[in-house]
Amino acid sequence: MIETPQITRMPEATTAYIHLRVPREEMAEVFGPTREELFQTLKKQGVEPTGPVFAHHLRMESDTFDFELGVPVAERPREAGRMQVGERPPVTVARTVYHGPYEGLPAAWGEFDAWMESEGCLQTPDIWESYLVGPDAASDPDAWRTELVRPLR
Repeated sequence: MIETPQITRMPEATTAYIHLRVPREEMAEVFGPTREELFQTLKKQGVEPTGPVFAHHLRMESDTFDFELGVPVAERPREAGRMQVGERPPVTVARTVYHGPYEGLPAAWGEFDAWMESEGCLQTPDIWESYLVGPDAASDPDAWRTELVRPLR
């Protein structure tokens, strides 16, 4: 189930991230360890995230995930190991929040894409997922919340 989508503006943000390109079936295996690596690298520098973990998918391919796993940060950390630093520019987006387990994300994106098409939205090729509430905060997958964001042209 997704909330009613809306068109809004994402503000500029400094981000710390690790770029990954992995086969789709390996996503679940690499996500947790990469997230931990990112948080440990930031902790060593005394830099705190200012928002939830995100996956910025650079392009959608049927068998491969090419994405940046990251977090917004208040201060610019030093690049270290696999961690890189970037700037997300302010951008107009279509946005919704999906309620449910991660296995339901493809259907949620389908519903969201259909809404964007019906609204005549011109989308860029990348997508953002921000994990607002997940297994760390709620054991019941029905309580999980994932923000779905699609930049618009």
